[in-house]
Amino acid sequence: MSDIELAVIGGSGLYGMAELTGVEEISLNTPFGKPSDNIIVGKLHGRRVAFLPRHGRGHVLNPTEVPYRANIFALKLLGVKYVVAVSACGSLREDYAPGCIVVPDQLFDHTKKREMTFFENGLVAHVGVPNAFSPEFSRVVADAAKASGGMVHESGTFITIEGPRFSTKGESNLYRQWGMSLVGMTTSPEAFLAAEAEMAYTVMAHVTDYDVWHETEQPVTVDQVLTIIQGNTALAQKAISRIAQTMDEWAGDFAAHHGLKDAVLTDRAKISASAIETLRPLIGKYLE
Repeated sequence: MSDIELAVIGGSGLYGMAELTGVEEISLNTPFGKPSDNIIVGKLHGRRVAFLPRHGRGHVLNPTEVPYRANIFALKLLGVKYVVAVSACGSLREDYAPGCIVVPDQLFDHTKKREMTFFENGLVAHVGVPNAFSPEFSRVVADAAKASGGMVHESGTFITIEGPRFSTKGESNLYRQWGMSLVGMTTSPEAFLAAEAEMAYTVMAHVTDYDVWHETEQPVTVDQVLTIIQGNTALAQKAISRIAQTMDEWAGDFAAHHGLKDAVLTDRAKISASAIETLRPLIGKYLE
C-alpha cells in the first residue's frame, strides 16, 4: 500500500469519476480510532490515489465529530505524502466571490473542542507551522484548478470555526476586521495533524457564499452551499485528475516532509515503549 502517495480528503462524491479504475475500499484502524469511513483507493493515470470522505458517506459526522487524528494517521499508514483537502467555505472578502476557488496561504484556528496533536502521554514534539499549507503543493493545486477552468485565487487566511452552526453577523464582521479571507469548519486541526505526520497538505477551498456580513447578499444557507458544491464537483475532479496525471513533473521532497526533524523534545530515555510504538509511523525514523 506504500505506493499511495496522493490523497484527497473531501466530500463523498469526489471519487465518483469515470477515470478512476480498480477501485477498492480499505478499512483501517488506528491508535486514535477508526477514520471517518473506509478509504477508497483507485488508479488515476496509472497512480493509486486515496479518497477519504471527511464527514463519512451520507454526511453523518458534524465538523467537531470528524476523527481528524484517525483520518490523518490512516493516510500515513498508507504511505501518503501529499494531501489535497477539498472544502466548502464562506468568503470574507468582496473579491472572493461565490463559485471561485481559493488556495489559501495561511490558517487561523478558532476551534474550541478538538484534539489538536498526536503528541501526548509523555511524548512531546513542537512542530513549526509558519505555513500550515505546503507552499510547493499549493502551487500545484492552484495550477491544476486553473487548468481545469476554475477562477482561482492563490492567497488568503482561512479561519476555522467550531460549527456546526454558521456565524453570526457580529462574528463574521469581527473575522473581517481581523483580516481573515475565508471561513470554514474543518481545516483545523486537519492541517496541523498533517504537518505532524510530515505530509504536504493544502486546501482547494470552494467559495459557496459571502457568509453573513454582506449587506446586499442573502445570508448563507445549506441549499446555497450544496448548489455551488455540486456545481464545482466536476471541476474539483478535473483538477484532482490533472494533479495525478502531472505528478512526475511536480512531486518532490518538500519542506513539509521534514517537519518533525528536531521537533521531539522529550528525553529519549523518558519516552515509554508504548508511546514509541503508538507513534512509530510518524517518528520511528527519528528514534532509531
